[in-house]
Amino acid sequence: MRVHQFVDEGLGHSSYLIDVGDGTAALVDPPRFPTAHENLATAHGLRIGWTFDTHSHADYVTGSPGVALRHGATFVAPRASQLETPHRPVDDGDSIDIGNGNGNGDGNGNGDGISNGLRMVAIASPGHTSDHHAFLLVDHDEPTVLFSGGSLMVGTVGRTDLGGDDLAGPLARQMYHSVRRLLELPDDVAVAPTHGAGSFCSASGASARTTTIGDERCTDLLAIDDEDRFVDELLATYGSFPAYFRRLPEFNRRGPQPFDALPSLARLSLVEFEAAVAGGAVVVDARPIGRFSKAHVPGSLSNALRPTFASWIGWLFDPARALLFVLDPGQDRADLVRQCLDVGHDDLIGELDGGLDTWAAAGRPTASIPLVNAAEIAPILVDVRQANEYAAGHVSGAINVELARVRANSAGRTGVTFMCGHGERAMTAASIANGFGARGVSAFDGGPEAFPAATAASTVTGR
Repeated sequence: MRVHQFVDEGLGHSSYLIDVGDGTAALVDPPRFPTAHENLATAHGLRIGWTFDTHSHADYVTGSPGVALRHGATFVAPRASQLETPHRPVDDGDSIDIGNGNGNGDGNGNGDGISNGLRMVAIASPGHTSDHHAFLLVDHDEPTVLFSGGSLMVGTVGRTDLGGDDLAGPLARQMYHSVRRLLELPDDVAVAPTHGAGSFCSASGASARTTTIGDERCTDLLAIDDEDRFVDELLATYGSFPAYFRRLPEFNRRGPQPFDALPSLARLSLVEFEAAVAGGAVVVDARPIGRFSKAHVPGSLSNALRPTFASWIGWLFDPARALLFVLDPGQDRADLVRQCLDVGHDDLIGELDGGLDTWAAAGRPTASIPLVNAAEIAPILVDVRQANEYAAGHVSGAINVELARVRANSAGRTGVTFMCGHGERAMTAASIANGFGARGVSAFDGGPEAFPAATAASTVTGR
């Protein structure tokens, strides 16, 4: 038996493939397009027989229904999730034999070979969500790996406010008891969470992706044995999270549209592109910010293609709005499509064939937004990072307006430079502000660390 981990750095999401050892494999919390998982299974001659979801995910579209369709695998999920897609529901304490000898089982643990002793045991662990179950991999009655989903993580636990502020406190209390139960496992049990560094589903924690029960028992938050204090400290760590987190659990509960393969991005003529714009589609310019700065389609929004591209697509756009794209040659179209679909933005009309060159060659007007250095900043400096990033260190005098709130703070603004940690979010903010009537906007090329060396401005901490 061997466990392989797959990490989406942009979403802070980890998923797993278990090589059962009998020619079959089991997946845990796979993404919508688990291509790397499927390629590994093929390379090792494994048939994917099982796929497990720990809860109804808020941060990405589950891949388990698609895996079940493509591979004939059994999809296992908590009964409490009330999924509408075909699955095998489990309750607390249910045990599933995933090692059925030669991997030719019927999907219900009834193989025609001799079991190799591998079982997955469901452990109800509400807190991150009310339906949450962790899955404990047991090898010949020895607990080995806890697939903890959004419950126990590295140095922290999952946030409890995704279902609404009114549930944050009650679910935090449930989390306290769930964690106490999980920590009763032996010290050497490996902990393999679904959420981690970079995930908005996680409360503040460490950067490592896996841990052990023994190590977690000693961490500051989890060592708290007073329920009220645990709840207070947990709730105090929460920052904002993407707007799409409110809708994806229901999207996943009902079941995403299945795809046999990752769809391609259509190439649109200028006439088709302009017709889609006239019909209300949003133009997303995914080119590097330096290219966007010099020239772009007026009214387009900058969101440079990078690992965090999906988070901002999901955060800034209503999924009911169709999306159009402007790209440079050589950019990874497949990655763009995958990231959009990963967060449930399925209405992708296509890209302008030939990109901005086609637009400009036809005599269409272009717009620009300055990308400035520290000596060129406008009178008003707005830091669009998350509040916790701002508190950790920001330029003295900078105002904190998180990126998702820039739209509401843009009307009537004049002479504003936006900044973030590197420049991408700042350019997104500037493009949003331009679209909502702000004038004289620019984006700072860099982060707070660029200021002390270039100007007299100081970097300070706190809010």
